[in-house]
Amino acid sequence: MADEDELRSQMTNAFEEADYPISSPMDLVPALPNGPSTKFESGDFSMTAMELNTKLDGGNFPYESPDSFVDDIIEQLKAQDEL
Repeated sequence: MADEDELRSQMTNAFEEADYPISSPMDLVPALPNGPSTKFESGDFSMTAMELNTKLDGGNFPYESPDSFVDDIIEQLKAQDEL
């Protein structure tokens, strides 16, 4: 089972260097430590940033902060029973 707090921390750390506000997932790529291959892992959950992007419904862009973006990601993953 994935630890939501651990994933939230990993995602926040990965996305916090982006230049906010962000208006699309492409705005995040330069900030990611390993680009689209950046991996988020906890328990039995493992997903790259690219895989994560395919799971999301497009998001509510623009996002003003990494926290609001990560909150939306976590909410969507829960709704899809990924977490």
